[in-house]
Amino acid sequence: MAPLDNISAPGIRVPAGEPLLYNMRQEVASLLNRKNINFPGAQPVSFARRHLEELARKDYFVCEKSDGMRYLLYLTEDEHGREAQYLIDRKNDYWYIPPDELHFPIQNDRQGFHINTLIDGELVMDKVPGGGMQPKYLVFDCLVLDGNNLMSRTLDKRIAYFRDHIFSPYKKLYEEFPEEKPHLRFLTELKAMNFSYAIQMMFTDVLPRLPHGNDGLIFTCRETEYKHGTDQHILKWKPENENSVDFRLVLDFPLIQPDTIDRAEGITEPYLDYDSLPTCNLHVHAGDGKDDTWYGTMYLEPEQWEMMKAAGEPWNDRIIECWMDERRRWRYMRPRDDKTVANHISTVESVIESITDRVTEKDLIAVAGNIRTQWKRRAAEVDQKEVERKRNTSVSVNAPVNGGAKRKAEEQAAARPSPGPPVRPQ
Repeated sequence: MAPLDNISAPGIRVPAGEPLLYNMRQEVASLLNRKNINFPGAQPVSFARRHLEELARKDYFVCEKSDGMRYLLYLTEDEHGREAQYLIDRKNDYWYIPPDELHFPIQNDRQGFHINTLIDGELVMDKVPGGGMQPKYLVFDCLVLDGNNLMSRTLDKRIAYFRDHIFSPYKKLYEEFPEEKPHLRFLTELKAMNFSYAIQMMFTDVLPRLPHGNDGLIFTCRETEYKHGTDQHILKWKPENENSVDFRLVLDFPLIQPDTIDRAEGITEPYLDYDSLPTCNLHVHAGDGKDDTWYGTMYLEPEQWEMMKAAGEPWNDRIIECWMDERRRWRYMRPRDDKTVANHISTVESVIESITDRVTEKDLIAVAGNIRTQWKRRAAEVDQKEVERKRNTSVSVNAPVNGGAKRKAEEQAAARPSPGPPVRPQ
């Protein structure tokens, strides 16, 4: 066993069309109490200027946006009752982790393992001191824990459940047996979440020290529940040069009229010139089973086209990532083979809003003080309400009963429920 070296192929992919793939998708959908078997992960919206007020209005956490691969981690068991794990990518493909290459013990039971558990995170490749790379799965949310659906809980509660019931026993095990860590498929860590007003620290301390790639920040609302699909309360901020859109590329090559040489070789009809610079049409996802719709074109320089041809890869009908230059032209960044669909038109419009009404690093830092003030004000109000609640409860408990005659504690014992230990999620 050895750590993986390619985060885009983290295990054994369940082949498309296999009954197992359909069954796994159904199983996860059932775990989430939903009929839709599509990828259930939440998706952020692009940060726009109006979101500066949103950060002051509600409690948000902020973390770095890793340049890795998004996966849900499904902890389950196989048909023989043995521990099994699957990573689920955004294409809704399932990647089986080979046996004995990953283990998440249960508290006070090193051999025990979790089932009916769904975690959200991303795989990255960390640079390690002395050279080399270490695959790592960074967890930022937990949807279901041992069959207990957590999606309606607040973000801090969901993370706390993961930390206490999964990460702490995992961490303790490999602290006691560090010699086993090199044999794991990848290491697992809880992604650092900070209060949303810690923006200066993110830029000056956190981001420069990351051992993996980064392309921005993610702000996630503490108060709202986990939502499948686009979530207006998960905000993706990117530096100006990182704002991008995933389009479906459709190439339109020019027609060549047969010349004398062509006719001598028996070619009499116009044909496509695959060597010439094509028109690069960009299509967006329309949804509702509709065909992708044309959105615009991509500006491509001849030198770029020659490099793309030299790669020897198919480009037509491929998902590619584009950025907008100062002349508002879409430019090629890279292929997105981890995706099968282009961005929805609503996502494109959101990104364009971020580009045209962009929020800079300086803008974020400037509002951090007000975000902190508003956060502390809300926290003080919550504390005050709790004090009043306890005071009212105390008054109610000590209120006279039956015309002012207090019952003795022994007389109340039969009617008073005994406090018990917290119930462990099942």
